[in-house]
Amino acid sequence: MTVHRRSGRALLGLVLLIGCLSALPLHPEQAFGLEKYGRPLPSMEEPTREEHETREEEETLFGGYLLTGAFVKNPTFAARPDNTGLVGMRHMLHMETDLYKQYLTFYTDQNFFSDRTDGWITLSEWDATFAFTGALDRLNWRLQYERDAPLDRSGIKQVYADALVTARFQATQDSTWWRRTFPNQNLTAYAGAGWLFHNSNYFARPNNTGRALFRYVAHADLAVYKNRVVLYGDMNFFTDREASNTLNPSELDWIIGIAVRWNDMELAFYREEDRPLDQSGLVQKYFAMQLRFAFDVSKGALERIGLKR
Repeated sequence: MTVHRRSGRALLGLVLLIGCLSALPLHPEQAFGLEKYGRPLPSMEEPTREEHETREEEETLFGGYLLTGAFVKNPTFAARPDNTGLVGMRHMLHMETDLYKQYLTFYTDQNFFSDRTDGWITLSEWDATFAFTGALDRLNWRLQYERDAPLDRSGIKQVYADALVTARFQATQDSTWWRRTFPNQNLTAYAGAGWLFHNSNYFARPNNTGRALFRYVAHADLAVYKNRVVLYGDMNFFTDREASNTLNPSELDWIIGIAVRWNDMELAFYREEDRPLDQSGLVQKYFAMQLRFAFDVSKGALERIGLKR
């Protein structure tokens, strides 16, 4: 769907994003668990120095989350890649496994959407993502393939493959002043850029014009209290490979939200708006609520259980 292109103009986007927070990765040190459109959800675990050290020793056998959400107000967010219908419900499965510590992880996202104009229940779109990702100190990288296709009728399929690199800042690990001043809060932020090196009908604007080439991303999570209440924001820009200036953003997608957690459960309320930047046209926007349940089984945990037996 056209709304699936999210990218943010690196450092500039990051500054603007943090401003929006005053206006969501499963383990913060592991490669992001990615939401639809390549957007990470806020971490559901409270980051600590000990967790960073453990992360290098513990490998995830399988982990991820289940998610279901309702678009409580949706005037324009389309339910299929060809911009027909309006999304009513969203269901998602994210699964990942560490191939080598935090340096190489494989994940898949399976996203399903329903059309509120067709009864809310029948699925109208399936977006499948497969990727390799990893972390090296404060840098994260990702190599991803995504295919967005209608389910209840024939129509446009949007397919792309991209590479993305981001740099991350985590206040509790990177700032002594922050740890001392805000012992129960944490700020996590990252920014970077990507290249859609393969693009089959993945559009550069919400009205299905152009073809995306580069993406710029910026993201921030602010844990208000011990990661129980989290404010988060995301800005993404795409550029058009058919434009005279292929570096100039053609679309801006932004999101702000608040998440409340209890153990492995999360309830979130958020707003998204996707708009063209270099011309007038369709703006897609919505308000949504979603429930997420996270799970993780480490290879070390299974080995310890085996030893105890």
